[in-house]
Amino acid sequence: MSASGPNGHGPNGHGGPNGHHGFGRVARKEDARFIRGQGNYVDDIKLPGMLYGAILRSPHAHARLLSVDTAAAEAHPQVRAVITGETLAGLNLAWMPTLSNDVQAVLATDKVRYQGQEVAFVVAETHYAARDALELIDVDYEALPPVVDARTALDDGAPLIRDDVEGRTDNRIFDWEAGDAEQTGRVFDDAEVVIAQDMLYPRVHPAPLETCGIVADMDKVTGKLTVHTTTQAPHAHRTVYALVAGLPEHKIRVVSPDIGGGFGNKVGIYPGYVCAIVGSIVTGRPVKWMEDRSENLMTTSFARDYHMRGEIAATRDGRIRGLRVEVLADHGAFNGTAQPTKFPAGFFHVFTGSYDIEAAHCAVTGVYTNKAPGGVAYACSFRITEAAYLVERMIDLLAAELGTDPAELRLRNLLRAEQFPYSSPTGWEYDSGDYPRTLRTAMDIAGYDELRAEQADRRARAADAREDGPLMGIGISFFTEAVGAGPRKHMDILGLGMADGAELRVHPTGKAVLRISVQTQGQGHETTFAQIVAHELGIPVDDVDVVHGDTDQTPFGLGTYGSRSTPVSGAATAVVARKVRERARIVAGAMLEADPEDLEWTPGRWIVRGDPSSGATMQEIAMAAHGSLELPDGVEGHLDATTVYNPPNLTYPFGAYIAVVDVDPGTGKVTVRRFIAVDDCGVRINPMIVEGQVHGGLADGVGMALMQVMAFDEDGNHLGASFMDYLLPTSMECPSWELGETVTPSPHHPLGAKGVGESATVGSPAAIVNAVVDALHPYGVRHADMPLTPANVWRVIQGRPFRTDLAIQ
Repeated sequence: MSASGPNGHGPNGHGGPNGHHGFGRVARKEDARFIRGQGNYVDDIKLPGMLYGAILRSPHAHARLLSVDTAAAEAHPQVRAVITGETLAGLNLAWMPTLSNDVQAVLATDKVRYQGQEVAFVVAETHYAARDALELIDVDYEALPPVVDARTALDDGAPLIRDDVEGRTDNRIFDWEAGDAEQTGRVFDDAEVVIAQDMLYPRVHPAPLETCGIVADMDKVTGKLTVHTTTQAPHAHRTVYALVAGLPEHKIRVVSPDIGGGFGNKVGIYPGYVCAIVGSIVTGRPVKWMEDRSENLMTTSFARDYHMRGEIAATRDGRIRGLRVEVLADHGAFNGTAQPTKFPAGFFHVFTGSYDIEAAHCAVTGVYTNKAPGGVAYACSFRITEAAYLVERMIDLLAAELGTDPAELRLRNLLRAEQFPYSSPTGWEYDSGDYPRTLRTAMDIAGYDELRAEQADRRARAADAREDGPLMGIGISFFTEAVGAGPRKHMDILGLGMADGAELRVHPTGKAVLRISVQTQGQGHETTFAQIVAHELGIPVDDVDVVHGDTDQTPFGLGTYGSRSTPVSGAATAVVARKVRERARIVAGAMLEADPEDLEWTPGRWIVRGDPSSGATMQEIAMAAHGSLELPDGVEGHLDATTVYNPPNLTYPFGAYIAVVDVDPGTGKVTVRRFIAVDDCGVRINPMIVEGQVHGGLADGVGMALMQVMAFDEDGNHLGASFMDYLLPTSMECPSWELGETVTPSPHHPLGAKGVGESATVGSPAAIVNAVVDALHPYGVRHADMPLTPANVWRVIQGRPFRTDLAIQ
């Protein structure tokens, strides 16, 4: 279950941490500062003369803004500025572009459109003074009826949310479809079995450990704006600030220091960022704004909130023929989704998943509601989490209808290795895979047959009234992701193509500095990218320094989200390292007085072909490149290179997950007893980092499946604005994860890598829900929506007698 990397070297590398020259389990370089409490976060930044900002937020979900009286707040002795929507309108800054080419109010001018919307911004000498001054602002609202349910947003007579847009008559954002509707219709008309199901993927929140914040510093002497902020996409932020503020980009520096988690929550630009920048311009002093936890949960980008109706067509012997789905997507009050321009519904049309299907069609309608804007790519590649959940629930529903084991049904329909590259019915070209092997690996680790035997025995005992214990459920999910956005010809955000730059310089002593355009939020970029350089140049990992998160120090790129890092910037790193290696070949030729074409590469050395004793190490070559060595005409010295990597295609990691749960029928409590995760992310650069990301994603999936939901009452009041109400999983809810792997290299990625950062979040919720529904099979339960809290599971069971004819199946 391994694959050779470039030059025949396996993915596990060799050597210890200090002398390690490539791939393998290298200890993370960044951990030294984190475990010592020496990380540098935005809230750690203190500049001379710094002021503090705070935001006044609307208590209403929908209300007209009649007046905003700031006189008392402005009279506060420690307040230095109070900024309102009217202030911003005078500066032509009242509205800003979103990442979906919509516009969003920075501070409300006409009306508020969700609870927590920004109304005014106070700048004061201290954080506490700024918060206190908010109480002195008098706002007169005229309450309007809210729209909190996407299913009623398009009804005749529904309140119009975006009446700021001329000509808009309803709450529709877009209608979008993919696949062949006519062909799919014919398949369904001809199908022997058709199953349909309505399901909800509820609104959830990334809830990063660190909330969002900014320190904005406008230097009036130089005209340069320096912004320290919690962003996953520093260069994209710089461009948007240039567009909003009218400043030239070379006069804007965006620095993204250590980030306490992002998960998509820190991709977009929030009104607080723009207000802090305006505050610094107005006061001439640095301004810091850090949101509190309630602000983060109420107003920063959410995810999911998809109402879906799925249909699956099949033969009686279990061959899947067609899939059809209709989606109503709740995007909140402003369309702030970070999706490629051509794909307003993200990559949802990868909903055919991992199966060989004749025809498929999906139709997605986006709507405005009186909720916080967003629809961020939270730990998924642009809506693939919702798509994977839909298809995996439909597969289980079909298995139940046919009386077929869910694993057997999947094995019967999974794409086979010889079908790759595979063109899906909705227009995607999957790069590589051996799906049946991965599922069988998961089944072997789980002891699948033994688990089914144990379950059958338990059900038989319960049917005979000999045992009254928890209900056992086994759930499977198989998923295919599409990650690594570009290619730029197909994918852009605000006209910015999704290609990434990399710059590499090897100093005279052989030490290297790599500058990348993606931003880490805990994925271990400083280690992984150093390993790529070490692998390509044959120098120790510790001799490679990785620079990121500073637009003045790094090449342009669109940042980290949608598992772009290794598929795009990792590829850029490999390409730029190979450019340096080829330049080193010319220098080595001069050193060895040999034709460069007669040299061959061995790890860390260029040698004369056929004479291994005659060669030069990368360190020796670096010193010579900066010295007095006479080089061929037209060849410059030094060892450095730049590249811009435009991926030819997405990469398609995949995986097979199996969850085993116990459900207490008396209380509805779900316990995840075991969880087996087998991921195929292509070549693994650092298996330890891969496993760590999988662990985190699996815990995330437990949270979404069993406890997390952003709920609202009929007045649009947010019911999950604290961690007392919005629950997160802990070690108590998570089992000891059982991981496996298969390795199917991507044929077009320079390293064969595919990316893994979000895979576990994509695959795990469906496995857990399938397991819970499987446990409730003796009660005739067909489907249950997330989150499967004890109360929700108990309600599903109530009124459903335990059926012995179902229990023994």
